Amino acid sequence: MSEHQAPHLVVLTGAGISAESGLKTFRDGDGLWENHRVEDVATPEAFDRDPESVLRFYDERREQTRQASPNAAHYALAELERAGFRVSVITQNIDDLHERAGSRDVLHLHGEILMARSSADPSLRYPVGRQGIRMGELCDKGSQLRPDVVWFGEPVPRYAQACDVVAEADFVLVVGTSLAVMPAAMLLDQAPIEAPCLLVDPQAEALAPRGVRAISQPASQGVPPLIEHWRHAGALWMPDWA
Repeated sequence: MSEHQAPHLVVLTGAGISAESGLKTFRDGDGLWENHRVEDVATPEAFDRDPESVLRFYDERREQTRQASPNAAHYALAELERAGFRVSVITQNIDDLHERAGSRDVLHLHGEILMARSSADPSLRYPVGRQGIRMGELCDKGSQLRPDVVWFGEPVPRYAQACDVVAEADFVLVVGTSLAVMPAAMLLDQAPIEAPCLLVDPQAEALAPRGVRAISQPASQGVPPLIEHWRHAGALWMPDWA
C-alpha cells in the first residue's frame, strides 16, 4: 500500500453475522434451512420440479430479511469506511444488512434475496417488490423470473471478482464463517502473503486456518472494538488481544 492510499480492509462475512440479526441461514450440520431440506428449496432441480414451492420459500425468507436489522458488527464496518478507510465486504449472505448499515462496497458472492433474475439469462436482474416473485412473471426475454441466489450445484459467477478484491487487501478480516463452503473457502489463498488475517467467530480458535489469528467472540462483540482500535490508530494492524 502506498502511503498516499487509504488502508484497504477486505472483510469476508458469513452466516454468523446475519444470525446475530435473527436470520437463520443454511448450515451444513443437519442439511436443513428453516426446516426444509436444501434439496427441496435450494437447487435448480427443486425449481424445475416445484417452482411454486421454491418461490414461496424465498418469499418468506425475503420478508424475514426485510424485518431484520443490522447489528453492531454491520454498523462498525460501515463506520470504518466513513472514517476514510477503504472497506470491501465480500459476503456469503444473501441479505442486505451490510448495505442498510451503510457499507457501500459489498459483493454478494451467493446472490441477493431482494433481487430476481432471469432463469435463462443471469445478467437480467430486477428488484423484487412486496408481492414477491410469481409464476408467469417474466424477464425481458420472456423467461420465468427466479430468486437471484446461487443454488447448490450452480457456479458462483462473482468468485473471480472476489478473488481480485482479496488480492488487493492490506488486511483480511473474516467474520462469522468457517470458510468451509467452496469456493469461498479458497478466497484466503488470494490474499497477499504480507496481509495479516484475523477471524472473529465464537468458534474461531477451532476454525482458524494456519496463519490466521483468532478472536473467539460473536461478531457483534468482537468486531466493534477492533474497528474502534483501527479508526483511532488510522492504520490496520493486528490487535494485542488477538
